[in-house]
Amino acid sequence: MKSLITIIKEHINNFYLISRLSLYEVKTTNNNNYLGMLWEIINPGIQIFIYWFVFGYVLERGDVEGVSYFPWMVAGYVLWFFVQPSIIKGSKSIYTRINMVSKMSFPMSVIPTYIIVSNLYTHLLLLTIIGVILQFLGYGISWYYLQIPYFIIATFILLVSITLITSTLTTIVRDFQMIIQSIMRMLLYMTPILWSSGHLSSKLQLIMNLNPFNYLVQGYRTAFLGQGWYLIEHWESTIYFWVLVFIFLLIGSSLHLRFRKHFIDFI
Repeated sequence: MKSLITIIKEHINNFYLISRLSLYEVKTTNNNNYLGMLWEIINPGIQIFIYWFVFGYVLERGDVEGVSYFPWMVAGYVLWFFVQPSIIKGSKSIYTRINMVSKMSFPMSVIPTYIIVSNLYTHLLLLTIIGVILQFLGYGISWYYLQIPYFIIATFILLVSITLITSTLTTIVRDFQMIIQSIMRMLLYMTPILWSSGHLSSKLQLIMNLNPFNYLVQGYRTAFLGQGWYLIEHWESTIYFWVLVFIFLLIGSSLHLRFRKHFIDFI
């Protein structure tokens, strides 16, 4: 528990630094591209079109849970554009920036976090665009939109907890980064983003609910499509999610503080 408190204090004390570094990360990521930040919209747009074309048009998916396939898919898939790059980039953030750490004085625990914050800016932009698109598709703004800030915060804290673990492990064992990339590809298809879990048996649905990203995807989808108060109506999943996040935070903070003095030895 002491390690978690230490990590929290480091983040609070370096809040301004995290915000500055995250903005710098956004600028440098797109600095060499002619279209710059537009690629943060173009790439998701291309991926959405491809998955809609394959799963919605070619496979002729009709309504899913009473909703047309495109709005149903995009309302959940928008989350993945935040989750995937945050975990993949956050996991390798420490060992790829060890030279920067040696020149500046700040705790290594904030490095994965500012990477996640840099992706959060793009996520907020995409959420706005998706919200506008859904207005034209007949899913107007409702009181259920009040859940979206909650699910953004929940996603952010989950990503911080995961990358605390993975960034430590990838610094120690570099091959772990390849495992993470494989897991993320697998999770895209194991999480009901492109398909509905409604036809699964109760046992399989229970297993699917163990995936914390399932909770977040369903929460986003329910809020955007105005289908209910997911965090309240599925209070068991809400409790399970936060217990799991707390466990990840405990493990991640403990691992990070135990090994970070020796990170330079693994580079």
